[in-house]
Amino acid sequence: MAVPAVFFALFFVYPVVAIVGRGLRESGRWQLHRVGEVLGDPDVLHVLWFTLWQAAASTGLTLALALPGAYVFARLDFPGKQLVRAVVTVPFVLPTVVVGSAFLALLGRGGLLQEWFGVRLDTSVWAILLAHVFINYAVVVRTVGGLWAQLDPRQEEAARVLGAGRLAAWRRVTLPALAPSVGAAGLIVFLFTFTSFGVIQVVGGPRFATLEVEIYRQTANLLDLPTAAVLTLLQFTAVAVLLGVHAWSVRRRESMLSLVPAEQTSHRPRGAGQWALLVSVLSVVVLLVLVPLGVLVERSFRGPDGYGLEFYRALGSASDSGTFVVAPVEAVGNSFLYALVATAVALVVGGLAAAALTRRAGRLVRGFDAMLMLPLGTSAVTVGFGFLIALDEPPLDLRSSWMLVPLAQALVGVPFVVRTMLPVLRAVDVRLREAAAVLGASPLRAWREVDFPMVRRALLVAAGFAFAVSLGEFGATVFIARPDTPTLPVAVQRLLGRAGELNYGQAMALSTILMLACAGTLLALERIRTDRSGEF
Repeated sequence: MAVPAVFFALFFVYPVVAIVGRGLRESGRWQLHRVGEVLGDPDVLHVLWFTLWQAAASTGLTLALALPGAYVFARLDFPGKQLVRAVVTVPFVLPTVVVGSAFLALLGRGGLLQEWFGVRLDTSVWAILLAHVFINYAVVVRTVGGLWAQLDPRQEEAARVLGAGRLAAWRRVTLPALAPSVGAAGLIVFLFTFTSFGVIQVVGGPRFATLEVEIYRQTANLLDLPTAAVLTLLQFTAVAVLLGVHAWSVRRRESMLSLVPAEQTSHRPRGAGQWALLVSVLSVVVLLVLVPLGVLVERSFRGPDGYGLEFYRALGSASDSGTFVVAPVEAVGNSFLYALVATAVALVVGGLAAAALTRRAGRLVRGFDAMLMLPLGTSAVTVGFGFLIALDEPPLDLRSSWMLVPLAQALVGVPFVVRTMLPVLRAVDVRLREAAAVLGASPLRAWREVDFPMVRRALLVAAGFAFAVSLGEFGATVFIARPDTPTLPVAVQRLLGRAGELNYGQAMALSTILMLACAGTLLALERIRTDRSGEF
């Protein structure tokens, strides 16, 4: 556990503490009165209210649209099910900047909605809510659907034999069993929307700001570090509480239910009702997922003189407007290189952490497990700016090092590695290791001969998720990526921030490239994933 603990201490705890200390310490004394001043500011209270409101609305809308999908993927078999499951997961690993680009092309000025119906929804709260549902639909489908697929249907059938109607049996038997899973999925969605940044920046416009956006504005635009530090502490506290509740709900879900293999519960649609439900869910997938992605691709090919590769060809030359000092296409190579390095770091740190959590128990270990999840909800803006402030002195003067970007990306990848590896490692029978030791195998050889063959496929899945999320990391990278080595999400954000059809078209082209890379990774994961329940 030493290596993961040192990694998190140096590259997560230290930068966050550094930026908070820089904002709230003056002349060696803590300026705690700033907390009351900031939290009493009406503008800050408005930001906090909007952050909570949009997160709650996004969560409710996501659950309403995704729960029918969870049932369909859990209990119904239909052609192309594996492909559709992968398609609905693509938005979850897409960079939020790409999501914003897709909805800008769909709902914004000159977008498909305006062309067909004369309506614009960009810079509105509806664009934000729909984009959040687009991202988090798969969270509910895979988390709730993964459990639903393993619930024994004979329990509900027994209730119906005893006289309960279909609805009453579902309400009294299935719903209580699903409630912890629905709550866990809702908490995850609330967490991700509570800390939303890229979507708000691109489609929300200046009228709307979450805590994450306000931290960025106070840090990058106003250089008001005391206010940014208070908001960081506020967001950190909220995220810690949410993760604590989520951990409790997961333990409750795992300890209360008796599950069966998912293959025993699925069947072809029966009757008009199930066929209608399947058609409606597939229609939602088409409208919510495929249409925004399709419009994004279409806009990348639509030039001023018709459809063609003009915007893609333009990526090969530097802009005269000063948007880049290098050709935008170089961002593709930069992103893949950074993501590969970040994936390697995440696999080492996350794999060691998962192994330590498997072989040890106790309150301290559970606390370390919860800490590993904090980077998913902590302000990425704070982490990125904290890197610049904290890692500026020997022996960790990394401000001019290219390693700064993959280290920040690895922080986001480690939780995915741990969550993927941990269940598989816990399933390895400890007696196999003991038998290998009795036969004279060293701990390293025992791991190589016993553990590794069983976790090899899970390791590939973990690597795929870490690569996808590293490829799309934006919040921290926007601070630390150098002008001559931009990543794909940073390049998209810069292009969208410039006026002109060429800049917009190049942003759509880069977004399409990034989307295809993430989609290809997800399709590969669907073929090799080990947990057929589909839970995250």
